[in-house]
Amino acid sequence: MKNQLTKAMYAAAVLAVTLSSCSKNNDGPDNGKPPVEDGERWITLTAAFPDAGGTPGNGGTLAYAVSHEQAIDPNHVVRIFDSGQGFSLKSQRTARVQGSEDGNFLYNIQYTGADGGVFNKYSVHGGKDFEEVGSELNTAIILGTSPRWTKAAEGKGVGVSFGDALAPYTGEAPNFVYQNPKGAVRIANIDLNTTAITNTGSIDIDLGEELESQGYHVWRADVPVLNEAQNKVFIGLGIRRHDVNGTVTYNNNGAINGWQTTTERDLGTTTLVVDYPTLRNPKLITSTVADTDNLSYRTMTQYVGTDGHIYQAATSMGSGHQILRISKSTDEYDNAYDFDLNTALGIEDAGIRAFRYIQDGIGVVLYTRSTVAGGYIALVDLNAKTATKLVTASETDEGFSGSQFTFSQYQNIGVQGDFAYVPLTPTGKDGNVYVINWKTKEITKGAQLVNQSGSHYLGAY
Repeated sequence: MKNQLTKAMYAAAVLAVTLSSCSKNNDGPDNGKPPVEDGERWITLTAAFPDAGGTPGNGGTLAYAVSHEQAIDPNHVVRIFDSGQGFSLKSQRTARVQGSEDGNFLYNIQYTGADGGVFNKYSVHGGKDFEEVGSELNTAIILGTSPRWTKAAEGKGVGVSFGDALAPYTGEAPNFVYQNPKGAVRIANIDLNTTAITNTGSIDIDLGEELESQGYHVWRADVPVLNEAQNKVFIGLGIRRHDVNGTVTYNNNGAINGWQTTTERDLGTTTLVVDYPTLRNPKLITSTVADTDNLSYRTMTQYVGTDGHIYQAATSMGSGHQILRISKSTDEYDNAYDFDLNTALGIEDAGIRAFRYIQDGIGVVLYTRSTVAGGYIALVDLNAKTATKLVTASETDEGFSGSQFTFSQYQNIGVQGDFAYVPLTPTGKDGNVYVINWKTKEITKGAQLVNQSGSHYLGAY
């Protein structure tokens, strides 16, 4: 692997991004307006609605902010989908939303469409009152129009995308020859306070001749996080495997699709590690205790713990049930550590959909089960390796299951002080905000969330 941006390319890229980011400016990063009135700490709820084709959750994202007292009150009603009630975040499809720790700001990079890759920042003032602040920032020149990104540390965003993959074959019919797709991970460091790209890089991925000859290849990069020292960025990878001994497949038009993929693999959960902020010295680290991809879907699944280690939910759209640890002293997987949600709950079919580390080894997990419909919450103790299932009123509803439903698109579990906030609505059905006191393990069925067909709430910040 090597860094592919020459100094000239980097200078051109930064210049292009700087010029394109000047399309809108609201008179300074915070527009001179305090983000929260009267010292209130807002809890922002987000919800997604269907696209024109009716696909649940793919049409865009609305936001609405409540106080803790409103969130925990079962008589308080949130009607985010009523006309004029929810604030529309800019994005043609579901926004990839991040939030500041104090609840004052939301951040988003628009996903697909004419403005895909454009970064927006919003200040939070309660209810539907959000204000776009600072300049729009076009990251598409580096990351493309469908980037994945996270708040990798407070005030610091990291965007990633995978691209430049080769065709999985060479030659002409009928004598096609398999070749590994390879590809590169592009990275952009984003200062969330000043709304600026501070560095970019492109890393050629090399799994090694032995693995690549067996058909292993990277297809996605996601969920970047900075370590405690903030000198390394850890980027989750999705890895597939072509069946190089199989047959070539064709689509309905007679064009080659390539080699079929296989679920058989002998490669552990793999993470790309790069120096930060230079984005140099890339290396791959691999777990020997889990083999599920570290790529999540739309939720952050890597966090720096109170003890300085990184805790990582090894999950690929709900297929994994383990939480791994990366050592703060070695920046390598601690293969002596393995939290298994199945073992902790005494079941055999859990799939982690979302994970939020809170404090002192305590976290919240949203999970589904392969043998039972529904969506479930567990409070986990990563030190004791135990889990407590928390009961909700709608947990067995089928609207939490499936590839396009609530839990597959879930984005964030909010945390403030002793409380975690989990909005739960089965797709197309009403639900509630569930407020968890993570110290006492009590869960409260809070504010009512009014839903609409094909929609669901998907985060709290």
